[in-house]
Amino acid sequence: MNRPIRIGFVALTDCAPLAMAQELGLFEKFGLTVELSREIGWATIREKFLYGELDAAHAPAGMLVAAANGLGGLKADCLTGMVLNLHGNAITLSQRLWNAGVRDAASLRDRVRKKGRPLTLGTVHHWSSHSFLLRLWLKQHELEIDGDAKVVVVPPAQMVARLRAGDLDGFCVGEPWNSLAVLSGVGWVVARSAELAPMHPEKVLMVRGEFAKLADEQHIALIAALLESARFCDEPANRERIADTLAKPGYVGTAAEAIRRSMRAVFDYGNGRIEPCPGFNIFFRGSANEPDAKKADWVIRNLVSSGLATAAQLPRRTARNCFRADIFARAAALASPALVPSAA
Repeated sequence: MNRPIRIGFVALTDCAPLAMAQELGLFEKFGLTVELSREIGWATIREKFLYGELDAAHAPAGMLVAAANGLGGLKADCLTGMVLNLHGNAITLSQRLWNAGVRDAASLRDRVRKKGRPLTLGTVHHWSSHSFLLRLWLKQHELEIDGDAKVVVVPPAQMVARLRAGDLDGFCVGEPWNSLAVLSGVGWVVARSAELAPMHPEKVLMVRGEFAKLADEQHIALIAALLESARFCDEPANRERIADTLAKPGYVGTAAEAIRRSMRAVFDYGNGRIEPCPGFNIFFRGSANEPDAKKADWVIRNLVSSGLATAAQLPRRTARNCFRADIFARAAALASPALVPSAA
């Protein structure tokens, strides 16, 4: 491939491995020229990926499985050789609900039933972890989809503005948008995804099958570069630098303080609740990056249990096939065993 590798991403804290690979010169280290393309939301990523405008993308793991199996009517030859991160999401409710006495899911249910008006809750993509975590959280607390809450798709960067305007009563989204809602005084976090599904896979490097086949060496080098970046991103000593980098307009483009809040060892839920949280974003440790069968099964199981897909639509062997631990193993052998130095 003579042209740059085109990779799409959405403005979220968990695009950090891509951003830092660019900033640290890791793509160049592995002989790659990469063109990062910031997109509005996952619908844009999906369309550009399906029609060949992107070779690869930072994408929700559920989007990969949905695209590979033709959910929504459009099927793509795609796979992943790397999970980019674990965790990273939260469910945020409006400050208006807090001011009305809501403190948790039980008091939220009581208010909804008393008012007789369904909540409007935002999610970022129909087949993302945000959608099934939100739906399963509602179900766990006896809140019914459609009857008690309707779920609408909103691009991540628009969540806080829609919450402020009153269009949404809450949302499930990745950082820094939960923390920005808290920082702005318009929302509070009721649950983190790490609490709802410990060690769950979140974003993956989704690549076109054609790219993986025709540019095999570049694909392996790309994952190796991102693995070194992921190690860098997981080091607490590097988190301040990462937050400052992501705050730039070309990446996330919001307040660095909002980004820092999910990268610290404590997390501010809002309204005075601050608790230890050493693993809000996990980029490397604990075999986070290997796209193994266990991670694939978690995605498949939750798409089905949340009602977003049927078991017939997601044959286990077919769905598992897009998680390629063999590709990951080759890239891991190529990556340097030493941490990327934190100094520029």
